[in-house]
Amino acid sequence: MATPHDLSLGSTGCQSATGRIRSGGPVVRGNFPRTRGRAAEYRRPAACAPRNRSCQSRAIMLGFVLFAFSNFPILAQNQTLDLILPTDNDALFSGGGAAFYQHIERNYKGVKSTPWEGGQYGFVRDPTDTAGGVVYTRFHEGIDIRPLHRDAHGEPLDEVRAIADGKVVHVNSVPGYSNYGKYIVVEHHWNGSDYYSLYGHLSSITVRSGEPVKRGQQIAVMGYTGTGLNRERAHLHLELNLMLSDQFEAWYNTFFRNDPNHNGIYNGMNLIGLDIARLYLALRKNPSLTIPEFLSREETFYKVTLPKSRHFELPKFYPWMLTTSGRNEKSSWEVSFAKSGVPLRIEPSDKSVTQPELSYVKNRPVNYSYLTRDMVSGHGANAHLTDYGRQLMRLLIWPD
Repeated sequence: MATPHDLSLGSTGCQSATGRIRSGGPVVRGNFPRTRGRAAEYRRPAACAPRNRSCQSRAIMLGFVLFAFSNFPILAQNQTLDLILPTDNDALFSGGGAAFYQHIERNYKGVKSTPWEGGQYGFVRDPTDTAGGVVYTRFHEGIDIRPLHRDAHGEPLDEVRAIADGKVVHVNSVPGYSNYGKYIVVEHHWNGSDYYSLYGHLSSITVRSGEPVKRGQQIAVMGYTGTGLNRERAHLHLELNLMLSDQFEAWYNTFFRNDPNHNGIYNGMNLIGLDIARLYLALRKNPSLTIPEFLSREETFYKVTLPKSRHFELPKFYPWMLTTSGRNEKSSWEVSFAKSGVPLRIEPSDKSVTQPELSYVKNRPVNYSYLTRDMVSGHGANAHLTDYGRQLMRLLIWPD
């Protein structure tokens, strides 16, 4: 999810059930059509005589095929993640931080440095002195993967590949339309919900919107398009996101009408990224891990109470967030968020509100705006949603 200072940021495929992670290379998997309904009931055709073994064999085979296809959606819902890294660089798995992450350029108190840590996910940029010590105040929503291959002029040559089966839902081919530069969004369907991988700072793109892609298929070439990059710092910016709302465009045009949105609902403000590097490492230890299980380990840092609204789409997109069956007989919804802004849980609340209100924040000695991507501000009991925080929470129930 982009910050208000990054406004121009920004298929369903069936994945393998193996749960393995690989560093690259296309892998072909079976891909069955989605069907709905219960398994077909098999009856022996009337024309099939009891002693006709050939006919019986064909009928049994037909019944098996019908059963397998009709039950495929049930199987698909239980499939595990099967992610690969998007380039040949697999140093993430050998602990080589400097070999995997592209460095940033930092000038802190007149001291210039190029820390690779700035290419990681999380609060890793823009250090600031506070009463509680040095705090990194700028959030980096994805990971920056450095190139392994360059030509004689230093241009990056690394292929960029889809991390899983899916469908291309957005291609931005105009670098100036986003801080991501040229970028691609691929939609993946796992366990009943849609997630979105984003590939930024590309030099060239080899797929089109609407095109299905397979895990490991080349979709682009690494580059350095976008804001603040040069050839030396070429990299792939990779995110894995949840979506906040289908009503994003109408909301955006209300609050940011002077800054055109060229990327529709795939603008980065509407996509909220999880820690994909940590997910890769967790999947190596537990290949059957799901995204809901992965996010269940995240600490709740703040909660926001929202008015009950028929436009609240988050529980429809991600029903696993609900702590109840989905019906809410109470006055409102309370949404729990991680520091990163990733929503974690949704539960009914008795509190009656007419607009989004902060209902909890974890106690910390520094201004909360440094710790919450400017969603919450103040100290202690004086904590409150910022103007931007209230705007973004309204997106969840827009147009209410």
